[in-house]
Amino acid sequence: MENQLALSIFGAGLGLWIIKKVYTRLQLSMAKHPSLAGHSRMAKRVARLIPHYSFNQDVFFKVDGAPQEIALLREAGFMRLSKAYKERFTKSVELTNQAAEVISDLQFTGRYRVPFQFSDLVSKHLKSGSFMQSSSGVSMTDLDGNIFYDLTGSYGVNVLGYDFYKNAIEEGAKRVSDLGPVLGFYHPIVADNVKRLKEVSGHDEISFHMSGTEAVMQAVRLARYHTKKSHVVRFCGAYHGWWEDVQPGIGNPLPPRETYTLKEVDQDTLRVLRNKKNIACVLVNPLQALHPNKGAPGDSSLLDSSRNAFFDREAYTKWLKELRQVCSDKGIVLIFDEVFVGFRLALGGAQEYFGVKADMVTYGKTLGGGLPIGVVCGKKELMMRFKANKPADICFARGTFNSHPYVMGAMQVFLESLDTDPVKKIYSDLDVVWDRRANDLNESLLTLNLPVKVVNMSSIWTICYTEPSRYNWMFQYYLKEQGLALSWIGTGRFIFSLNYSDADMAIVQEKFIRAAQAMKQDGWWWNEGGLTNKIIKRQILKEMIFGRKS
Repeated sequence: MENQLALSIFGAGLGLWIIKKVYTRLQLSMAKHPSLAGHSRMAKRVARLIPHYSFNQDVFFKVDGAPQEIALLREAGFMRLSKAYKERFTKSVELTNQAAEVISDLQFTGRYRVPFQFSDLVSKHLKSGSFMQSSSGVSMTDLDGNIFYDLTGSYGVNVLGYDFYKNAIEEGAKRVSDLGPVLGFYHPIVADNVKRLKEVSGHDEISFHMSGTEAVMQAVRLARYHTKKSHVVRFCGAYHGWWEDVQPGIGNPLPPRETYTLKEVDQDTLRVLRNKKNIACVLVNPLQALHPNKGAPGDSSLLDSSRNAFFDREAYTKWLKELRQVCSDKGIVLIFDEVFVGFRLALGGAQEYFGVKADMVTYGKTLGGGLPIGVVCGKKELMMRFKANKPADICFARGTFNSHPYVMGAMQVFLESLDTDPVKKIYSDLDVVWDRRANDLNESLLTLNLPVKVVNMSSIWTICYTEPSRYNWMFQYYLKEQGLALSWIGTGRFIFSLNYSDADMAIVQEKFIRAAQAMKQDGWWWNEGGLTNKIIKRQILKEMIFGRKS
């Protein structure tokens, strides 16, 4: 009788344990974004199944079912661009071709500027140079003497303008020249930088690293060390560097291990955070406020016109405050990864902009005065790398070039500038200025019946397309022809330096509109056959299933 009772109790307990495990697993599944980006294992499996195929010249200009006269119009425009590129960008392209033979980065970026189906013909006729000779104001000059308005922002580095950073590097070098490149010891400038960083971040302690990626790695490692928990939560689409734990999907040969990729701005995610016991930290990249749960919008994935973005500061602030509360309640470390947006949104970064304080914050490219850097700022109890009463229990992190004197010198110049009246004036009405500029461009595009619009979060813009098309990726080449420099991801992201004047923006707007008009005149945005984004996706699926030979 006693044995039967014991077995019954054991069985009931086991049943409850299984139900709880199943329920917790169900909660986790519900908190994942339904797209492939939210399921890293499945995304990698699907990626391996996609066959390579390319369009030859006979098919290239009419894959959307356009009539022959439109195809001929497109081909004429394409060949006109090709001729212009060959005449204007000769030296830049020649050196890029030579370098690409031995620089793997150039091989990658050259291949993924456009959807792979179109890449062969584009790379043959619209070669893009990757070398620049000089910069000044808001422009750059290539090896052939072509002047471009810079819309790349040097991947986010360029907040205050290239002239400012040239001066910061030169002045910073002078300040540390007596010590020179001595590593291991600190230049006295470091102490001043730490003081300023504490004021900016509102945190107790600072550690220096060699890149933004390294800074995020250390923040996550420290969170795991102090919480004694294993897992990190990242949000679908967010970028935190290319290291294993935070880039678990396509591009990483290893499967996800101690990483949960969950939906951002979603109550299902908060439920997981409340109930899972193994979560050490949550990583937030505030850039995602512009396109929650979506990856960086590059033209290589611009298969149709379904790219969309929006920025609701109030809604995203509400989400961050809810997330902050749950993390505080459950002892989860909240980390703001401000490597990209730091000092672009506000003098105090995203923490100030959204009014939410993280437990740790990482900075990088925007802080180094034009030189590479990574920084972690955090609470004292989280930044400690050892246990006072356990001498062998440490959390190791070092780097040969941490606190490099020349980087610290340039950083000091940058941080000092934040206290000057001209820079404070730039930040005083930042959103008003950049929202007005985006709205002005959108009104002009709408008036001229051009199927393009911009969506912005302050000085960070992305381009969306308002009519279904398989050729939106061509727009980057028309923009370049007009003298607008884009990064290799094309029209997915424009990053303006804050020293752009209204006069500069008026010229950029004029060039942008001319490029859009030329694109439309050349027939790339033809859509008279009832083409929809759904139809385009079906076309591509058929191509993949049945194969298209070049």
